[in-house]
Amino acid sequence: MKFNKWTLGLAALGAVSLASAARADEKMTQVQTALSNTTLSGYVDTAAIWRPGTDANALSGGANIPVNGFSKNDGFYLNAVDLAIDKPQDESPWAAGYHVEFMFGPDSVPGAGVRQAYLALRTPVGNSGIDWKVGVFDTIIGYESNSSPLNPNYTHSYGYTIEPTTHTGVTGTYKVNDVLSFTGGIADGSNVGPSPAPINGTATFESQKAYLGAIALTAPDAAGWLKGATLNAGIIDGVDSSVGTGSHINYYVGATVPTPVSSLKAGASFDYLQFEKSAALIGHSEAWAAALYAAFQVNDKTSFNLRGEYAQDNSGLLYGGAGARNSVQALTATLQYNLWANVISRAEFRWDHVEHGVVFGADSTGAAFRNNDFMLALNLIYQF
Repeated sequence: MKFNKWTLGLAALGAVSLASAARADEKMTQVQTALSNTTLSGYVDTAAIWRPGTDANALSGGANIPVNGFSKNDGFYLNAVDLAIDKPQDESPWAAGYHVEFMFGPDSVPGAGVRQAYLALRTPVGNSGIDWKVGVFDTIIGYESNSSPLNPNYTHSYGYTIEPTTHTGVTGTYKVNDVLSFTGGIADGSNVGPSPAPINGTATFESQKAYLGAIALTAPDAAGWLKGATLNAGIIDGVDSSVGTGSHINYYVGATVPTPVSSLKAGASFDYLQFEKSAALIGHSEAWAAALYAAFQVNDKTSFNLRGEYAQDNSGLLYGGAGARNSVQALTATLQYNLWANVISRAEFRWDHVEHGVVFGADSTGAAFRNNDFMLALNLIYQF
């Protein structure tokens, strides 16, 4: 074994032995080998927000503004800091890797600390294989991601607010071919609805679990200008103590479609949540949300994203009211211009309108008095 001159000099002075240096070098080699394919990534997400007409009475905690995921009052915000460590799988039939992701800040999912931490394992089956995730992972349904940089808009849709966020369990994905793939899994049953699921959170009855299933279709090259179009559908059946006392089911379907105009893409999503109400509100309750998306890529640095929504519920999940059926519409327009390297910079306008009652804003007494809410936001995200 070869040693550098520094090590040989220390050995000559009696400071180290060549045997210990050899063992240390061997351990470092093992560590370097284990870390050779490990990647580090993440982002820092910040924003400045102005909601015209909300200064009549100071509000805190997002009260009387749309429950659209990450609602905030006027001010400057650190949204989240995300840090991910990955050891990706190779192409071998029995490949193994891992993903560990930490998320901190008021918009972190599921609240603070560990967002995802799972083993990535492959089992060969036929001409393909099953790719497993074992641990804590993002939900398998939804048009929008828990990672803000991956979304077309700064604020989330109403559909996102009634979906699960993360699960603790196991899923397996089988890719039949380049067109079709299936995902199935089982997870802990506690709080798998709109509230973030606690890690290792079991239901009151431990045998109650959440069952996950999804299908994905991708248009092949032969589809012409529709090449790459995707259709996703999924269902999650579990228990959610955050919105009721009994079982609930999430249904989801979404699509992203290219258009004959190469710079324009369109999308659509539909979320439906059915759950049991508490004893005080006996019976089934439901909430659903539909959204249309359009994304226009102006040039390499500039894009314009538009989202229109209609949502309805009888439980107050979507707009902040309690126990009364209501409907809400929302329009979100986002201009993204990447001025700095590695930085996503977005300016966003959002308008929310509730059909019945006045649930937005507050007068001098603290009583809500508006059925419209407007928001202007500047969002800056550094990715590394």
